[in-house]
Amino acid sequence: MENFDFIFRRTHSDYRKNRAVWEKSKAAYAGGSDYIRDALIRHVSEIDIEFAERLRRAYYFNYPRRIAQLITQYIFATEPQRINADALLLEDFSRTGARTGEVMRQFSTLLNIFGKAALLVEMPFFEGELDYERCRKERIRPFAKALSPLEAVDYAYGSDGKLDWLIVEEETLQKTNPFEPEYKIRRRKLFTRNEFMIFERNALNSPVKCVMHCKHALGAVPAVIAGDVDGAEINGGHYFEDIVRISDAILNNESEAQMNMIKQMFGLLVISDSFARCAQPTAVNENTESPQKFSHIIARSAAIWESPEEKGISRYISPGGADTKCIREENLALKRELFDLVGLAAQNENRLLQSADSKAWDHHHVGQFLAAKAELLEQCESSVWEIMRLYDPSLEKVHVAYNRDFSVTNLESSIRALLDLDKFSDSETYHTEVARTALFLLEKLKKIDHITKENILKELCGNSK
Repeated sequence: MENFDFIFRRTHSDYRKNRAVWEKSKAAYAGGSDYIRDALIRHVSEIDIEFAERLRRAYYFNYPRRIAQLITQYIFATEPQRINADALLLEDFSRTGARTGEVMRQFSTLLNIFGKAALLVEMPFFEGELDYERCRKERIRPFAKALSPLEAVDYAYGSDGKLDWLIVEEETLQKTNPFEPEYKIRRRKLFTRNEFMIFERNALNSPVKCVMHCKHALGAVPAVIAGDVDGAEINGGHYFEDIVRISDAILNNESEAQMNMIKQMFGLLVISDSFARCAQPTAVNENTESPQKFSHIIARSAAIWESPEEKGISRYISPGGADTKCIREENLALKRELFDLVGLAAQNENRLLQSADSKAWDHHHVGQFLAAKAELLEQCESSVWEIMRLYDPSLEKVHVAYNRDFSVTNLESSIRALLDLDKFSDSETYHTEVARTALFLLEKLKKIDHITKENILKELCGNSK
């Protein structure tokens, strides 16, 4: 029993070190009013009523979510090739209706947010013999799901460099009986190279129970753990933490700019000292300790009076428009830095003034960043297909190929220039080279499989002879 309790307490060193950052990144990605309450900073001299108003008015531009999704959208703009992949698994990779591409998109986004994620492959439990009809009817086939590092809480590698064991944490809501109240169950799954165990705890201090213990013949832990390629695996922080901090700065700056505009429209009233002294206090019950109030109502719809000597003293004061403009300019600068931070360099305000060398550097920078991400995802997905073959040897070996070409160029202008170049010469060799370039641009619009591309190139070479 003591060992079972320890299963619920143990965590990986990376988990202990980065949990607070991961929770913050997760909340920033989710956004909403809860995150605004957590991220909006109160001034030292700000009174309760002012901060409460600013909190109610605040809004959140969810740049962390946009960046995390944008990277994934770029990579999966061209669907990866999955040669020999089982049709049923392609359509239902998670056994909950999510296709292969959808699961890998989830995995990609988790990597973008946390810098680390896992892909777990499981198999439904069954007894007795299996045949094709039973597998089809009961949907007994391997399935995969993406896990954040907050779910893959602990793991270890063996001397051969492969996973030796993995602990996955889940929290489920038990509500199978409509006549009984629902309750939460904390569950930890332990995967080793030969065994699988499930531990459950119904409440925080309830005893831990081993509800399942079985052996498998995989000879491997059915999971893939990957770290982002930006340096998070060399004991450094992940770039998404910086993205969240810059996004928080934009949130707070925008809140200040908004309140400045409100104060410009509804300025602060300044009245003379003599007017305040002449105001009569209201009658107060002797048995109460209520503070006295002026009998003269000060409001935008009520007038005040002043003597000739005090003319011009009573007035409204408000921040200048320049203050708000400076804040907005600072936010634009932060936004440019935000996208440049992850390699998605924001385009210059005037592209005509950008040098050719600068454009080429931006294109190379973004392209290499995305290509490195695509290579990591391709390796992880290939490993998942191999684990599925361990569960079901009847599956064929799947060849996975992700797009690596992310040249960020102006496709429209390139095609227009290519059409003009085609009229430059009647030489067959020249036209062949133009056609090769057109084929390169065509692949940016539609992925061409390797065989079709080879046939097109053979036809081009044949026509040039």
